[in-house]
Amino acid sequence: MKIAIMGAGLSGLACALTLEKNGLTPTVFDNRRCVGDRFVNGEILLPMLEQSFSDPLVRLSEVYGIYLQPTNNITALTLHSENKTAQLTGQLGFINLRGRVETSFESQLARQLKTKILFNSTYDYTALLKEFTHIILAVGDFRYTEEIQRVKSSLTVTLKGATVAGNFNQREVAAWLDNTIAPKGYCYLIPFSGKEANITLAYPEYPEAKELNQNKLWDRYFERVCKDTRQNLRITDQFEIHHYRMGISDMPRIGNTFFVGNCLGTMMPALGFGQLPSMLSGIYAAQDLLGQLNYQQTAKSLYQSYHHSMTLRKFLESLNNANLDTLVSLAGTPLANRLLNNRRISLLKIISRLLTPLFG
Repeated sequence: MKIAIMGAGLSGLACALTLEKNGLTPTVFDNRRCVGDRFVNGEILLPMLEQSFSDPLVRLSEVYGIYLQPTNNITALTLHSENKTAQLTGQLGFINLRGRVETSFESQLARQLKTKILFNSTYDYTALLKEFTHIILAVGDFRYTEEIQRVKSSLTVTLKGATVAGNFNQREVAAWLDNTIAPKGYCYLIPFSGKEANITLAYPEYPEAKELNQNKLWDRYFERVCKDTRQNLRITDQFEIHHYRMGISDMPRIGNTFFVGNCLGTMMPALGFGQLPSMLSGIYAAQDLLGQLNYQQTAKSLYQSYHHSMTLRKFLESLNNANLDTLVSLAGTPLANRLLNNRRISLLKIISRLLTPLFG
């Protein structure tokens, strides 16, 4: 068996680590200069919105032998709508970094890998098919997937973000659900440290979005963040992405080609994060190659997570600002806080099942 992994992101590295721990050495290719060769941004892991409501970092370490240190744990999530604010408290999840920094999740995975990564690779999928028995497609998008199979596209998104300097509670994240700032989208603030944070504006590129002025939305959002954090934040770095695509492929495996990460469709549409599903897809593909489990079966949970998350997103997109005010008010009640901290239930699954008749 001769295995090639195309891409050294979360899914590709998780796959390589799992193979390596079980005695197989893949060849890992990446067309970038180094692991995480991109802008730095913050992400959150919220177990309440995962298919299995448990501690994801405990699961990765104890079940799969993959060890990750978050930037911090989350003890408070502040939700803002146009006119309401609510705060959820408890052990809500984790903050992690991505990109060109030593503490990013992909950098941590790469340090655990003994196999050499071949950077600046010019190999393409067709060329690798001639030299390897099995290919893991982990390039981070659908460009190869679409040549091989159908991809169901759910939406494309515009994102604009920045690193800002200020004073932050390192364990508190914030989100804004306000159509005057992010129509049918959301904004968030994720601290990197006590002095730096990532702020991001994201909204879907539906036909009506053509009339939107992104710069005006950003100015409005930045003014709102400064107001709600009660400080004059200073922008130190920025990034901008257009036409970022969310969707899911028909099949996780075709012949001896495995689709993992964003080649499969592990970006969860509700909040736009997908760290855990991405890594799990790589692990599951490796387990199939090792003869332990069938990827067609294990990937079913990833497809379910995607569809649950898409249902939640459709619901949120259907709400006007008055509805969002009501939602945020409800989220601030003691009952909501107890539900969000109840680790015996999967809140995402429950919400999705309730909403599927209308939005599924």
